[in-house]
Amino acid sequence: MTQLLAKNPEDAMTSLAPTVRLVHGADMPRLGLGTSPMDDAQTERAVAAAIEAGYRLIDTAENYGNERGVGAGMRGSGVAREELFVTTKLNKRWHGIDLVREALDASLERLGLDYVDLLLIHWPNPQQDRYVDAWRGMAKLLDEGVVRAIGTSNFKPAHLQRLLDETGVVPDVNQIQLSPLVTRGEARAFDEQHGIVTESWSPLGGGQTDVLKEPLVAELARKYERTTGQLVLRWHVQLGLVPIPKSSNPERLRQNLDVFSFTLDEADVAALSALDRGEGAAVDSDAFGH
Repeated sequence: MTQLLAKNPEDAMTSLAPTVRLVHGADMPRLGLGTSPMDDAQTERAVAAAIEAGYRLIDTAENYGNERGVGAGMRGSGVAREELFVTTKLNKRWHGIDLVREALDASLERLGLDYVDLLLIHWPNPQQDRYVDAWRGMAKLLDEGVVRAIGTSNFKPAHLQRLLDETGVVPDVNQIQLSPLVTRGEARAFDEQHGIVTESWSPLGGGQTDVLKEPLVAELARKYERTTGQLVLRWHVQLGLVPIPKSSNPERLRQNLDVFSFTLDEADVAALSALDRGEGAAVDSDAFGH
């Protein structure tokens, strides 16, 4: 096996967020920057500002159309590439054993990078029924050492169980829609049972799941003398989740990262979790995907 990327503990990056060790050995920061739906120009500015604020995990995807902006922001930051943890995701057209390498190569060209740290299958697209082949291709990339970690996005326990049954390869990460209004208890339990880190997209909600508008969130933010965003992000952290909130505002970026210096009472964590509206509030990945 050609091992191109170091995974040793002493090679862990410097970050204002602590890291979590993934199942295949990489260390991932426990909070990062989400970049959807920003365009390249917005993304370049946001990434540069986030890195300056201390972020080291940057999340993008082919479908966001902003990988070039991520790469430009990284290069403009002045921080060494090995200090950063970059995630991107591939679309359903690349669901094939050999196709995933084409997807990775195309993403690397847009990013202007030699490697990504974490590659995800963006959606399972079960109607297409090719995500297991995509996973086999991802496992090959991991074996060859051209990515540090591999994972899934928007996969339900049934999708993950099929990957395990047919390949035996455990994902490092499963990135799913998750907030106090969409707590995804079954998915979180499955991930924890199998050593998969659960990463939260839209961790502060939005649209019909805008958790920051909940009266309880405002009440608890006053109690802890924190912003509503900090309160909710701390909820994610205490549950062992890795949230990736999106912001381009430098002050908000700093606030969102400053959630490791206080602790919520367990009763308050439970109260926030009780806001859950059930699986029906989440995007159904059996019906939607790209």
